[in-house]
Amino acid sequence: MPRKAPRRTAERILEVTLELFNRFGEPNVSTTLISSELGISPGNLYYHYPAKDELINSLFEKYEKSLVDLLNASDGVRNVEDAWFFLHSLFEIIWDYRFLYRDLNDLLSKNRLLETRFQAVLRHKTRAIRTMLAAMSRAGTVDIGASELEPTANGMVVLLTYWLSFEYVRDPRHALEPANAQQALMRGAHHVLNLLAPYLVGEQRAHMLKLAGAYRAEG
Repeated sequence: MPRKAPRRTAERILEVTLELFNRFGEPNVSTTLISSELGISPGNLYYHYPAKDELINSLFEKYEKSLVDLLNASDGVRNVEDAWFFLHSLFEIIWDYRFLYRDLNDLLSKNRLLETRFQAVLRHKTRAIRTMLAAMSRAGTVDIGASELEPTANGMVVLLTYWLSFEYVRDPRHALEPANAQQALMRGAHHVLNLLAPYLVGEQRAHMLKLAGAYRAEG
């Protein structure tokens, strides 16, 4: 049986760094801890990533690519089920890079690149949610006026951005552990989707109630 080629060291460094950042929070993870966890010398780590900010920026680029690819699909959302899947998928990406959201204010205050690029991410999220609402309106599944679309979209983006912080404040010791991921993601998607409840048309209201029932059953 042919042996698998070893993963490149740079990719492995990012993988382990992401695990540590997600588990302990970026401010609590040093490059010494990362190199120790990897079983490599600090010099080897610095060869690939000369500064901790380069690790953070590289992880952000991976997060940004995954997020943008999904956000660009927002025009395909037509009904409640589509919206649920779309929002849950967004939360899955956010969960995979949850250290960014857990330590967001601290990271933005220290890293100029993140400060500017996260603003762009926020704008892209908002455009994608507006596009989703417009697509649902064209499909006749929501009835939302132009004056209500903007604040509704903004409210949904705020929840998407800060939901994990809310979860963390509620239960700092357990909220961001992998075992709790599914429940945290479902709660987030449910609350974001619930902002659409006043605008749903016809049978979409029944679908919304069905999803809410499934959410409570899982809980």
